[in-house]
Amino acid sequence: MTLDDAFRDVASQRGQKTALFWGEDKFSYAQLFAQSLWVGQQLITQFGVKRGDRVALWLKNCPQFVPALFGIWDVGAVAVPINNFLKPAEVGYILADSEIDVIITDASMAESVAKLKTERATVRAFNIEDIPTEAGGYFAASEEGKDSDLAVIIYTSGTTGKPKGAMLTHANLMHNVKSCAKVLELVGEDRIVVLLPMFHSFMMTVGILLPLLVGGSMVLIKSVHPPKNIVQEIVRHRATILPAVPQFFRMLTHGGLPPEVPLRLCISGGAPLPAEILREFTEKFPIPLLEGYGLSEASPVVSFNPIHGPWKAGSIGVPVHDVEVSVQNDKGEILPPKTTGEICVRGGNVMQGYWKQPQETAEAIRNGWLLTGDIGHMDDDGYFYITDRKKDMLLVNGINVYPREIEEVLYTFPGVKEAAVIGVADPRKGEQPVAFVAANDGQQLDHATMLQFVRERLADYKTPKKIVQLPALPRNATGKIQKTALRELPI
Repeated sequence: MTLDDAFRDVASQRGQKTALFWGEDKFSYAQLFAQSLWVGQQLITQFGVKRGDRVALWLKNCPQFVPALFGIWDVGAVAVPINNFLKPAEVGYILADSEIDVIITDASMAESVAKLKTERATVRAFNIEDIPTEAGGYFAASEEGKDSDLAVIIYTSGTTGKPKGAMLTHANLMHNVKSCAKVLELVGEDRIVVLLPMFHSFMMTVGILLPLLVGGSMVLIKSVHPPKNIVQEIVRHRATILPAVPQFFRMLTHGGLPPEVPLRLCISGGAPLPAEILREFTEKFPIPLLEGYGLSEASPVVSFNPIHGPWKAGSIGVPVHDVEVSVQNDKGEILPPKTTGEICVRGGNVMQGYWKQPQETAEAIRNGWLLTGDIGHMDDDGYFYITDRKKDMLLVNGINVYPREIEEVLYTFPGVKEAAVIGVADPRKGEQPVAFVAANDGQQLDHATMLQFVRERLADYKTPKKIVQLPALPRNATGKIQKTALRELPI
């Protein structure tokens, strides 16, 4: 069964039940389903989209994201959600790589779309403002889809510094939805808070597909500033499950929650949950705050601390239902408990590979196991822990940032001879990039101009927090820049 078929079944059963809360507005299952069919019909008749074509979603969080997503699937096309913080040049690369000419967006992105057309002249925009509030009488799909069909391509940072597209089928995503529903003991009365970006794989599965395919509801936060608005929306719409990043839970411990808050469960994901935040939160509130782990290539949820415990601080928990996790060495041998190696994942949630990158795919999947690039171990009780990252990647607000991409931009700045980017801990964002540079002929570089140079070419969250200029960057005997030495320098 495809995801759109599953949504059709739930919508036919739930009908007028509220599927999505958005401030003062409510959207029923019947309404969202009718809108998705309308979107599908427009994709066919107005844009000529065919089964298997890729269609981009470049949207901020909004109710229309849901019918846009299911509308793409209704016609058998493939959704490519794009980070709305990216700049046109970055988006242009993704569109070119995935051969996309149709992008679903909104009026607030018009200026960016205009710039985008200079990167990819053939792109055409489908504005969500065109979606009628009450749609009906449309049908899109001309033939039945299969669960083995590609549903989503999610672009993640790669070892080359350019994003690579993780290919997820309907079966991959449905598998993860079922696993999450089981471990979270989800019921139709649950209402899941959607606070994080909907383009992110975590929110797509846990915030959108999970509630809508089990007959629950989404509480889509309309305004995140000031933060008290979020708490008010949670109370107002009786939300029961809150997925967020660790920094948000730190904020809650300082700001507080009213006694009438209806939450039964909080989920921390996107970045490691510091033990101090867990301790402060559990001391202050009677709500379980449980850490999980996942990655886009696994649809994305891999493990979770059990709802009924035991909960182990610093642990990413145990594998979710019907998913295997192991710790392996570089030879592919499974290591015993308390032995450090690479965290590997196997199951129906694992991607089909990277779009048009067979070599990258072969390096990421070995004997059916997805190599996550995370280093860790398992304890005697089967709980997993991550202690390091094999790849040189940062997590800024739970979003992957690859230093090589920033370094490539820095190298194009006039006068830069060497550049290296590392991550430094940040209490608000988890990590932030810091750049080290050396200049040609010992000249002094204008750091403010450099930062603006990067900001114009990359998303703001990728812009270094600081630039440190050195006479030369430390290198080892083979000439490779020693980032371990840079991490020891005062910043």
